[in-house]
Amino acid sequence: MLADSDAIATVAVKNLAAAAQFYEGKLGFKKVGGGEMQVLIYQSGKSTFMVYESQFAGTNKATAVTWSVDDVDGTVRALKEKGIAFERYDFPDVKHEGDVHVFGEIRNAWLKDPDGNILSIVSR
Repeated sequence: MLADSDAIATVAVKNLAAAAQFYEGKLGFKKVGGGEMQVLIYQSGKSTFMVYESQFAGTNKATAVTWSVDDVDGTVRALKEKGIAFERYDFPDVKHEGDVHVFGEIRNAWLKDPDGNILSIVSR
C-alpha cells in the first residue's frame, strides 16, 4: 500500500518568505508547487520536499532532510560561498576534515535552516 507511494520530506518553518529565501536563494531549489495553502514544494532530484508554516518549527533536534551527493566537499564549499554555516558534532570514532565528518568511507556535513531544522549532506 504505502510502499508503492512516494514519500515527501516535510519541514516546518516559522516564516515562508524567509524559508523561500534560504531554500531557493541559498540552496538553489526551484519551487514546483504550493503557495496557495502556506506550503512550498521543491523539486529535489526525482523527489520533492514540502516546507510549511508551523508554530513548532525548529523544535526537531534530529536531522529533518538528507541529500545524497557525489561530492560532499564540493557541495560544502559551494554552500559556504553562499554564507551557509555548518554544524560540528562530536560523534564517537568520527574524524573531522573542515566541516565534513568522516566515518570510514562515508562523508557527511550538517547545516541548519533559519528555523534551526537540521539538514544533512552525505556521500553516495
